[in-house]
Amino acid sequence: MRNHILAAAIGAACAILGAASSRADVILGGQTWANTGTALSLSAVVPGGNQPRNIQCVICGDNQPQQAGDFGYTNFKNTGSADNLIYFSTNVSGGGNAGFDTVGTPYDGSFLRAYLAANGDPNLQFSIGIDVNDTGQAQTLEAFALLNLTQHTVLAQYSLLQPGGAPILSQNNGTGFPDYTLSGFDINIGTDIQLGDQLIFYARISGANDGPDSFFIVPQAVPGPVVGAGLPGLMAACLGLWGLARRRRASLSV
Repeated sequence: MRNHILAAAIGAACAILGAASSRADVILGGQTWANTGTALSLSAVVPGGNQPRNIQCVICGDNQPQQAGDFGYTNFKNTGSADNLIYFSTNVSGGGNAGFDTVGTPYDGSFLRAYLAANGDPNLQFSIGIDVNDTGQAQTLEAFALLNLTQHTVLAQYSLLQPGGAPILSQNNGTGFPDYTLSGFDINIGTDIQLGDQLIFYARISGANDGPDSFFIVPQAVPGPVVGAGLPGLMAACLGLWGLARRRRASLSV
């Protein structure tokens, strides 16, 4: 009997240790975060648009003239002198700066969801566009993450657990012209975040050698109806298909 109890106790302890090791906690900004999130992928796909004019920035090295007034961001004001960048986003209107490798003011999860929904994404599925500015020498994206500050968990991450990152060389010269996409953000409402949870972004770059780099949100648009919306749109679409069928039958009878 004792052997069975001892075996059960050892098994439970091993399970706890296994869960802890698979969780792989990380230290960011002097705080411990449980890595429970998904891995992001970096690609050379170029997001559309001119970033400062029509997309919300979360971490940028320069002023964003068209940023929405209620959508704060970090402005680390890089003029080319900083080579290693470690910053959290900070929800301060007009751009704030909590300091190097310092946790800033978070976004409310409901606020972030409302912004994405208004731009065609009813869930928390989106990408992050990256605008790189360099002198012709590649920088290194060491890591990027979306964190739940309330629960201290990592919701999505790139290169946090496997340091080394990837070289990122500017493909479109000039500030505001994006170069890369970080994709795979798929946050589960009710599981990954609860009502009232606070979210924050984290970015780390080494070898910065020119003007300001930036990270900005690219909502995942959901395709709408082909014609109009609701019942009128559906009727219009049906009438269009009926007319096309009549024309095809008429051409075949000639």
